[in-house]
Parts: sequence; C-alpha cells; structure tokens
Amino acid sequence: MTSAPDVAVDETQRRLRAVRRPQPVLGRGRERALTDRQRELLDQMEHLFANGFADLTMAGLAARLNCSLRTLYALAPSRDELVLVVVDRSLWRTGRVARQAIGHDLAPLDAVRAYLEAATVAVSGWTEPFARDLAAVPAARQLAGEHDEYLFAVTRTLLDLGVERGDIPDVDTAAVARVLAGLGGFFSRPHVIPTLRSSPKEAADGVVDLVLRGLTSLPTEERP
Repeated sequence: MTSAPDVAVDETQRRLRAVRRPQPVLGRGRERALTDRQRELLDQMEHLFANGFADLTMAGLAARLNCSLRTLYALAPSRDELVLVVVDRSLWRTGRVARQAIGHDLAPLDAVRAYLEAATVAVSGWTEPFARDLAAVPAARQLAGEHDEYLFAVTRTLLDLGVERGDIPDVDTAAVARVLAGLGGFFSRPHVIPTLRSSPKEAADGVVDLVLRGLTSLPTEERP
C-alpha cells in the first residue's frame, strides 16, 4: 500500500516531468558527438568570455585557445553563435543541477527555494561587461527567454502544489512565479549589476527568500 507522503512525492515528480524543457542550441545528437577536445575548448571559452567578448574575433579566439580556426568553425559558424553554444551549455548544466536540488522529501516551498537558489548559480559569475556584450547578441534574448520560461513553469508547478496543500494562500501563482523566476535574469542585466550591493545571485536569492517568507506569513484565517 502506498502512503500519503509517497503519493505526494510521486505527484510532484510527475508534474515536474511534464514541464517542457528548452531546446538545446547544439541538440542532443551534436552534443553527444563532441570530441573531448571540443568539450575542453567550450569549457575554456566559458571562462574566456566571463569578462566580456565584444573585442574577440574567431581568429583571436583561436589564438587565445591555441587551436585552429577550422576547429572553431566546426563548432559554430561565427563568434556570436559560439557564445550562444557556450552560454546554453552553461544554462543546461545549471538547470540539471537545479532540477536535482528538488529533493523527493521537500515540501513545495522548500523545493522552490532550493530550485531557484541552484538555478541562480547560472548568473553568479556574470559581470557587467559580459552581460552588456551578451545583450548585444540578437539571439541571446530568445535563448534567455526559453530558459526563463522553463524556470517559470517549474516554479509555478511547485507553487500550485503549495496552494493545493494549503501551505500558502490561493495567490496568483503565475504572477509570483514570473517574479521569482525572472529575478536572476533581471539582476544580471548590464545596467542593473552596478546598482546592486551584492552579486546578481545574492540579490536574487535574497528576494526569493523575502517573497517565500511573505507567502507563509499570513495566518490561515486571513488567507484568501
């Protein structure tokens, strides 16, 4: 016989598995086909781009990475598309870790907190120059939007479960999820970073905590 907690866990995981994930830039087939050397180069570019990349050309990248231009063009046809591949792989890696942070024994709001704290690692190292240069890449907005939509959908799913369990009031979970899921992206904008007293990740995590504590602060009889 299945216990009630087990049923709740199964329902949580079932709903989360139903959330559509963003489409990888490389695609699963191409990702699996990468050589060890290509993976190494993409990892190196992640660090290389961290403090901005606007002045880097494909030839300059090849020189910095000690590889041939042919090797880089085998990965992507332009520098900007290389940037998208690198950023997308980083977001996917962080997304997998964040999804794993939703432990089977976590209550919905604890799961929201754990998930978003893990997800904001994606912007923990973003600098103003990197954010500014990324904002100038036309396809970057669409890429970020697809990952933000996944963050939103997972967050809303967990908030809906919190409402159903009576952990939080019957709030507009879509509105709350939009705010919470968008914090990392908002605080990592180039014009926002220099106004913060902390890093984009620390700022996002702090606001997530404030909102979640606010949701649980109303006495039961005052909840809608």
